[in-house]
Amino acid sequence: MKPNFLLLPGLLNDASLFTEQITALIPLGKVEVADLTNAETISELAASVLKATSSERIVLLGLSLGGYVAFEIMRQAPERVAGLVLIDTTARPDSAEATAKREELIKLAATDLDAVTEQLLPRLSHPERMNHPAVRGVIQSMATGLGKEVFARQQRAIMSRPDSRATLADITCPTLVICGEDDLITPPELAAEIVDGIKHAKLALIAQCGHLSTLDQPEEVSRLLVEWIKRNKF
Repeated sequence: MKPNFLLLPGLLNDASLFTEQITALIPLGKVEVADLTNAETISELAASVLKATSSERIVLLGLSLGGYVAFEIMRQAPERVAGLVLIDTTARPDSAEATAKREELIKLAATDLDAVTEQLLPRLSHPERMNHPAVRGVIQSMATGLGKEVFARQQRAIMSRPDSRATLADITCPTLVICGEDDLITPPELAAEIVDGIKHAKLALIAQCGHLSTLDQPEEVSRLLVEWIKRNKF
């Protein structure tokens, strides 16, 4: 029986974030992309994702915000997760400094969402990749499509996210942690912290790669995913 993959996007991201990975995963199983736009908290997002997915047992893949939701799914329904992939995310709660910056961006987004996208772009992508149409264009398109209300709602969920470090040891399914070597938002040391907390977790760092690794280095992310999936025989 083929596995069911459930992909959880990041802040102001939709299925376009995973275009290359979806193509790579479709031959291996069923692929769904979760909607993380409607709920107000990480807990509510996780519950809504679990309710919406048509698959009882899943291989879960979360990037950034999607990773925060994945940690919560592991608390709410660990029995439903056969495998876990965490990409460019952190188990830590938001810092006071990060929360203050998010509040500023929410205020700016209310009148100029494009300015927010431009301000975030250098932190989302590697400097040698950020101006590629497949990166900049996709980021802008996703942001425009989802809009400022979704941005504010997701940011508030991110700001109030729980500290997941205490529950890392409870995760027993096969786990792969992927991080761009040049990720400025959730750098490699935070990925290493996750791996240290989860028994048997594997870490993969990607060179010349920023926070949105599925856009910066799509082929390498897909290769790592497919190899890991085949190795674990889901």
